[in-house]
Amino acid sequence: MSDLDVQVPTAFDPFADANAEDSGAGAKEYVHIRVQQRNGRKSLTTVQGLKKEFSYNKILKDLKKEFCCNGTVVQDPELGQVIQLQGDQRKNVSTFLVQVIVI
Repeated sequence: MSDLDVQVPTAFDPFADANAEDSGAGAKEYVHIRVQQRNGRKSLTTVQGLKKEFSYNKILKDLKKEFCCNGTVVQDPELGQVIQLQGDQRKNVSTFLVQVIVI
């Protein structure tokens, strides 16, 4: 063999077990709590991924009362219902959801 011969390793797919149906990948549903920057110091907190069985309006009412902020429920064609709150409420919302709703 000369020095120019190169051995190519066999193809390896690192995501093969993630694509398998029985692996359970993607079986967990996550609640996404994000912050979006607006003008200057203004920000917006969004909560998506809650189960369909929960009443988004009741959760929003409790969040608004608990954190003294304004908010709304927005219907998005791709994401479904999304709760929007004024300000950076990520820590507050996460602790509230864990304590009250028990995700």
